[in-house]
Amino acid sequence: MKPYVYAISDIHGMYDLFEKAIANFDPQQHQLVLIGDLNDRGPRSKESLLLGKKLVEDYGAVYLMGNHEEYLLDFLKSPEEVSPMYQYNGGKQTVESLLHKGVWEEYSPTEIAMLIRSRYKDLVAFLQERPLYYEWGPYVFVHAGVDLTKKDWHQTSAHDFVWIREAFHRAKNHTGKTIVFGHTITPALHGDMQTTDLWQSDHKIGIDGGAVFGGSIHGVIFDKDGILQDIEYQNLQGPWQPDI
Repeated sequence: MKPYVYAISDIHGMYDLFEKAIANFDPQQHQLVLIGDLNDRGPRSKESLLLGKKLVEDYGAVYLMGNHEEYLLDFLKSPEEVSPMYQYNGGKQTVESLLHKGVWEEYSPTEIAMLIRSRYKDLVAFLQERPLYYEWGPYVFVHAGVDLTKKDWHQTSAHDFVWIREAFHRAKNHTGKTIVFGHTITPALHGDMQTTDLWQSDHKIGIDGGAVFGGSIHGVIFDKDGILQDIEYQNLQGPWQPDI
């Protein structure tokens, strides 16, 4: 086991910030954990997804399933049914990144899904294999959270591992673990829709600073005793837009 974990979450196609965060990754010392949602909303989902895959293959990174990876897979499985909501929730940008601008006007959702499955067989197979959580010492790393009504948090449903919000944030953490998660932006967790700092409460640590909305990306280094360093990169490309 490496002495440290380096955790990053919710890139959402912000590849430039992803590169900045990865520059601090030391493969000899850090177990890299990507807490899902590398795609959708931002402009460079293709590069972000492929970099995540490369980091797993070259350095043994852990890349967890996020709800937006799941959304992409659901679109590929049921394109006509899923397409409207997927486009609305940032899938339009991912598909354009994987294929080309204007593709939604040129092809039907079924044709788009066929093109992606044909051109990105390895990537699609890789995304289908993403784990739902990662345990390391006193920590659980997970995209959205766990079901704290369960006696054993391992029994959390696959849906809740990638989608749960308030029911996890508000419940008492009886797991004996510190749960590190993304999915819900820290400005919402702080309650002011402004503060991009890490959110910490009841041995839960939220690290999604809302970069794609004009917030920030966090790269957080942990050892077995706690947080050693929080490296935060602000998105300087545009104003804070929490509703996009």
